Amino acid sequence: MFNNQFIQNEEVANTNNAISRGTTLRGKVETTGSIRIDGEIIGDVNTRAKIVLGESSRVEGNIYAQNADIGGVVEGKVEVGETLILKPSCRIQGDIVTNTLIVESGAKFSGQCDIGGSLKEIKLKEAPKIQDKKVLDKTMAEETKYKSKLGA
Repeated sequence: MFNNQFIQNEEVANTNNAISRGTTLRGKVETTGSIRIDGEIIGDVNTRAKIVLGESSRVEGNIYAQNADIGGVVEGKVEVGETLILKPSCRIQGDIVTNTLIVESGAKFSGQCDIGGSLKEIKLKEAPKIQDKKVLDKTMAEETKYKSKLGA
């Protein structure tokens, strides 16, 4: 029993996720596997593995990861347990906390930087549960209203 559970947990941790260019997500994104973002996320991103932000990516929220390569735009705090690499196309508006920082020529960030921090492990926070149908209905109505503004 425990052996099967260990194998399943290892498989989940080794998953790769992608959010493509032209895709916009609103809300918190959490994964135990690696994630590549080339689209836009409005909300926090939390992974126990590696996050890669391509040149076309944009994140309006905080990023929590074990390792990160950032080549896009981030408006929020970036906390990385191990190594953070800022690519030439990187633009960060917010604070950085990491153990190791590599800044490639052309990368820009505006905020405070804490290098050598003692982040041990990125922990996934439990997502809030919607227990009230009224809250769910209101959320769906807001999403519909937002989409109609965009012409979707």
